[in-house]
Amino acid sequence: MSRSKSAQLDRKKLFADPILVSTIVLLLVFLILFIVYPLFVLLIDSVYVKGEGFSMETFRRILDMDRFRKAFSNTLVLGGITGILSTVIGLLFAYVDCYMKVRSKVLKRLFDVVSVLPVVSPPFVLSLSAIMLFGRSGIITRTILHIYDANIYGLNGIVIVQTLTFFPVCYLMLKGLLKNIDPSLEEAARDMGASRWKVFTTVTLPLLLPGLGNAFLVTFIEAVADFANPMLIGGSYDTLATTIYLQVTGALDTTGAAAMSCVLLSLTMVLFLLQKYYLERKTASTLTGKASRERMLITDKSVTRPLTIFCAAVAAFVVMMYIMIPFGALFKLWGRNYSLTLKWFKYVFDYGGMNAFKSSVVLSLIAAPITAILSMIIAYLVVKKKFRSKWFIEFVSILAMAVPGTVLGVGFIRGYSGGLFRTGLLQGLYGTGAILVIVFIVRSLPVGTRSGIAALRQIDKSIEESAYDLGANSGRVFMTVTLPLIKDSFFSGLVTAFVRSITAISAIILLVTPQFVLITCKINEFAEKGSFGVACAYATILIAIVYAAILLMNLFMRFFGTSKKITEVE
Repeated sequence: MSRSKSAQLDRKKLFADPILVSTIVLLLVFLILFIVYPLFVLLIDSVYVKGEGFSMETFRRILDMDRFRKAFSNTLVLGGITGILSTVIGLLFAYVDCYMKVRSKVLKRLFDVVSVLPVVSPPFVLSLSAIMLFGRSGIITRTILHIYDANIYGLNGIVIVQTLTFFPVCYLMLKGLLKNIDPSLEEAARDMGASRWKVFTTVTLPLLLPGLGNAFLVTFIEAVADFANPMLIGGSYDTLATTIYLQVTGALDTTGAAAMSCVLLSLTMVLFLLQKYYLERKTASTLTGKASRERMLITDKSVTRPLTIFCAAVAAFVVMMYIMIPFGALFKLWGRNYSLTLKWFKYVFDYGGMNAFKSSVVLSLIAAPITAILSMIIAYLVVKKKFRSKWFIEFVSILAMAVPGTVLGVGFIRGYSGGLFRTGLLQGLYGTGAILVIVFIVRSLPVGTRSGIAALRQIDKSIEESAYDLGANSGRVFMTVTLPLIKDSFFSGLVTAFVRSITAISAIILLVTPQFVLITCKINEFAEKGSFGVACAYATILIAIVYAAILLMNLFMRFFGTSKKITEVE
């Protein structure tokens, strides 16, 4: 059958299924309204001046600002340093885990804990901990070392907390790549007399280079898009994300913020496209399949001892920083009085804390199942169906991964507090809980979609074709055949969406109202005031909620009979 006839047959099958057509139309409407439209409004705001028409005046104005130019260069420097350090430390962790014989089960467990901790906690917890440990009232700097003028704020502080937050992502990415390297390649070089360093630099490293570039770009994007850490521990070191926020809240210049947002979005989009459509494919083509046999692990103490000690020290330091959060909530006055008290927890519950927890949990619980279902539907359409707008649905659904949270927040402000929706069905959306739920969905959609696509590509199409031959439509096939086969990915996406929603801050800090104040915003508010006890109490309860959600999901999946437990959140 010719390609044109095959395409005609696919289109005929598509239009013969009204459920499938309706689903595609609704998805397109959702993606256009809540991803494409806000970003398009930002672009129009940047190049359109009321009364003058289209003009580059706004861009000229922000480019003349010393603060903007400084923030732009600061952002590039921060992204570069954080990307390099995170990639190097992640590589060392992955190398120790995959190549070295580590007898200590405690160390392996420590590695697992470190890889999960940054995901299940608010994005700026390490900044809060770093201030309490190394700030002017820090338990290490002031109490132990008696240094009274310590300054953790600025570039050094941001780099430390971002590296400790993002290197576990590099570790997990590079761990998978190292496991797929065929050990016979390296052992052949060893048999020819090459040293371990020579083997690493001439065999292992060249195979890893695309993967290292991929890990670096992912971390770079995360670093330049990060809002919470620079805002809390950055001091006078402005980045684009914090400058955009201050341009909206301080200067009340939403047009200028829109132009700044376009600059930051352009930067992250270029890096995202490079990472997604070049380096990911390059990595896949360099490392294909699995290792042909089990690797002989390195036992030479001159190699294992220094690397193991370094990784163990970093892992222990990260765990210590997280442990400081509940202690900070229990100490009476950080830096002065370390007697134990529950007054900060009492303060949280007595002064509006319950409203913040209720709003965060309820909105996240609403967003999570919608996100999980949407992700699986998009993955199903991308992998199993053929239609013209498929590439658009796939690209836009994953696009939110490249959009910094503050940029998306400004886009929603400009798009739904005015824009095309001053009247009509969506005019009342801005300032409601619904817009927060939509932002949660948009931010979590890429992770669930990628997970669903990976799972669906492992399912033989003949299984679903049998159901179609028996007369089932697309909706029935998806619900009764496809979804049960990918239930692991579905429930993983469900808990991931809940975790990402309840710990989000950058995308929603510009959209919260007194009616819907969220936990992360309260943590940020009290941390900026220096009320570390209250901030730590909020953070401790939030981390407990997240862990409880993951444990409940594990128990549910075990009861449900799935073959794989959720032990980590992507």
